[in-house]
Amino acid sequence: MTDQYAVVGNPIAHSKSPVIHQLFAGTTNQDLTYNTLLAPLEAFEETIKDFFAQGGKGLNVTVPFKQNAWHYAQQLTEAAKRAGAVNTLWLDQENQLCGDNTDGVGLVTDLEINQQVALKNKKILILGAGGAVRGILEPVIAKQPAKITIANRTVVKADKLADDFADLMAMEAVNFSELSETFDIIINGTSASLHGNIPPLPEVVIDPQTICYDMMYSAEATPFNQWAEQKGSQKQIDGLGMLVEQAAAAFHIWRGVKPTTKDVIEKMRREL
Repeated sequence: MTDQYAVVGNPIAHSKSPVIHQLFAGTTNQDLTYNTLLAPLEAFEETIKDFFAQGGKGLNVTVPFKQNAWHYAQQLTEAAKRAGAVNTLWLDQENQLCGDNTDGVGLVTDLEINQQVALKNKKILILGAGGAVRGILEPVIAKQPAKITIANRTVVKADKLADDFADLMAMEAVNFSELSETFDIIINGTSASLHGNIPPLPEVVIDPQTICYDMMYSAEATPFNQWAEQKGSQKQIDGLGMLVEQAAAAFHIWRGVKPTTKDVIEKMRREL
């Protein structure tokens, strides 16, 4: 019997997860299928319940259901508890629904392994204070940067994030306009690139040594990465590698096998 996996969201037809996981399955000799699952906005829990009742083995969760999954899961990993969102679901041996968040691991793995960008002792600026940023903070903090500054239009949201993770690391929370120093690494966790915009950043934040990472990805350079290049940043990276690495982490949870990602990232890049 071939094991069944899927990614659940709304909308979902655009998802690249089926291609990524089928490539993983091929390279690791795993007998599985992976499809998209469209859940009605008002019936997420019922959709999940039905999937596992019919023998489904695991689900990835995407927009807009990551917080629903966090509330619905019976067991949460520490990463998921911190993130306040779940992107990976599975049943344990006691038939308990378990949830994890692999987004942060995906980001850190892409930076440190694929891009050879160490986070330890670096001054890091993170743009945005929404769910995407919350999902990556713990793994970034675990790499022991020298400093993390969270910048957001609404400082109250940035303050809340800094408070929620204060037991792990003291972080600065500011409005974009209050930024007054240069950073080693800037991570864009806002959705501005989706709308062709960039956060209103003062030029002082970037110099030729600054590495810029946009959690969004596209065939062309994202608006944020275009801006970073124009301002003289030495390196700009988009989130395609993060997408593949978070999928690899989920695959490892489900199958106990860690797929290699380099060829998959290159193939996905060619097909954007």
